Amino acid sequence: MEERSGCWWVGLVAMVALIAGAVGGSIGGATAAYFLSKAPVTPTPAGELASGATQKVTLTEESAIIEMVKKIEPAVVTVVSKLPRTIELFGRISEETATGSGVITDKRGYIVTNQHVVGDSQDLSVILSNGERKSASLVGTDYPFTDLAVIKIEAEGLTAAELGDSDQLVVGQRVIAIGSALGDFRNTVTAGIVSALHRTWSRTDILMEDLIQTDAAINYGNSGGALVNTAGQVIGINTMVIRGGEAGERVEGIGFAIPSNTVRAIAQQLIEKGRVSRPFLGIAHETLYNLPAKQGIYITRVVLNSPAARAGLRQGDILIKIDDDTIDSEHPFLNLLMKHEPHEEVVLTINRAGKEMKVKVTLAERE
Repeated sequence: MEERSGCWWVGLVAMVALIAGAVGGSIGGATAAYFLSKAPVTPTPAGELASGATQKVTLTEESAIIEMVKKIEPAVVTVVSKLPRTIELFGRISEETATGSGVITDKRGYIVTNQHVVGDSQDLSVILSNGERKSASLVGTDYPFTDLAVIKIEAEGLTAAELGDSDQLVVGQRVIAIGSALGDFRNTVTAGIVSALHRTWSRTDILMEDLIQTDAAINYGNSGGALVNTAGQVIGINTMVIRGGEAGERVEGIGFAIPSNTVRAIAQQLIEKGRVSRPFLGIAHETLYNLPAKQGIYITRVVLNSPAARAGLRQGDILIKIDDDTIDSEHPFLNLLMKHEPHEEVVLTINRAGKEMKVKVTLAERE
């Protein structure tokens, strides 16, 4: 009986304490809420928060991106290209246009963009970041060797982007892409990282080499826009994005940019002389990579008075090597040719009617 009484008494005390605590908590909470609603709020310093370190890092990263965008945005433009064809819309015939992006790299009005943005254009114009529209002229392109072109506008007070050193990039480094997404959304900013370096991608009969791979969103209209590091330097010119695999699978987050060091070298030559100094052999060809040997190119035509003609190359010859480099799908003819300089002598290995032979030829400069 005493034991049961003791248990009852302890239970009663516990119950009273719980009720008092609940009431007191409610009253205290309400009172605190009342006075806090009347008092000024003083933010708790980040250093006093349990997650203070994370908050500091996040704020620092956000600030860096904001400053980066402020720095680069005035140098990124929309490129409008009037194409040599028309379209019929609602019973009316109108000229077809294409849009892309570009980056002002010289205050004199020189703008770097992609060749595929301006290559077919009959008329070019540029929309600056402030909405002002300017007529543009084509200075030159580096087709088909790189997807780069330079155009020029006449304007005062332009902001030129700073080209960084793309050789210093590391995988995992944060970057942003900025350009005219879909042509209408000017100066769209997307963030990502450097996913890989030194990538290759096939374009016609050439492999575009040494590309930067990024997962920053690149949409139609972003071509020719800037890929930027956290210092606000352009470290690449966005050029393409993969949207689907060979088997039709959906692909996301694989875009490519041409490194800034390549951009700098190509743009300088285009500005100075309107073209890039490239070696010239003087043949038309078809690849033989799908044959069992998986190497060599079939010469379909030899240009009159070209280095190939002077060296005695003929239609029907199979060109196998340039010096010691074998021509195959991973080492296309044009890529191997570009390893050499104009006026350089090289040794070509050819197969003529089943007989292998070597021919010396002095390369010319492509005009």
